[in-house]
Amino acid sequence: MPTKSLSAPKVSRRTVAIALITVVVLVVAALIGGEAYARHKIAGCISAQFEKEMGSQIDVGFGAKPLLLTWLDGKVSRMDVDSKGDEFGPAVDMQVHAQFHDIEMAEGGNSGSSVGSSNADVSWSNAGISQTLQGLVSDVQSDPDTGQLTMKVLGGFGAMQLTPRIQDGRVDIDVSQAQFLGIGVPDDLAQGVVDLMTESLQTYPMGLQPTALQVTGNGIEVDLRGGPTELPAVEGEATC
Repeated sequence: MPTKSLSAPKVSRRTVAIALITVVVLVVAALIGGEAYARHKIAGCISAQFEKEMGSQIDVGFGAKPLLLTWLDGKVSRMDVDSKGDEFGPAVDMQVHAQFHDIEMAEGGNSGSSVGSSNADVSWSNAGISQTLQGLVSDVQSDPDTGQLTMKVLGGFGAMQLTPRIQDGRVDIDVSQAQFLGIGVPDDLAQGVVDLMTESLQTYPMGLQPTALQVTGNGIEVDLRGGPTELPAVEGEATC
């Protein structure tokens, strides 16, 4: 008795299309999930290292390279860092925006990373300068034409004029004029103002050095540049 051969079940084009779409969706979802995890992990690791070095809380952003690739090769092409909060080191209302390039994450848990180069823009407002020097000065005004800062001292009866400038790769503060009722301001007061401003304008992390300084109508702006440097290792749960 002849037997009939069973034909293979036909798969419709619609079924194939649905299967392909499902596979693509699953792959995309896996990539998105992997990127989100890598971004969270790497951001936490590097942020902890940068915050330890900069001494301030920061917000971070990354370049166009997917961090899932960074998770594999340990390299970050660019990282943007913005100061977070009202203080940066001893300075109140000092805003810092920095870019760090060619970051290589060290292997081995909490080991520090290396940075190829960096640049930063720093803005320090007159109000922030006044708050930083609170108790010493008040009513800080800046003049972009003369490049000087004028501030009141000794309850408003005295005044100081300061000229910030870059000299030998650092910011120095020159006292242009300091008078109280027509006589000189006490040396310890003038020196205290200069020391605190100098400390605030020289506290730059990771080898960043000032390359340009401008007095604006709102305060002081400083451009910084840096070469290769190492980030400190972190302790605790921020492992890479």
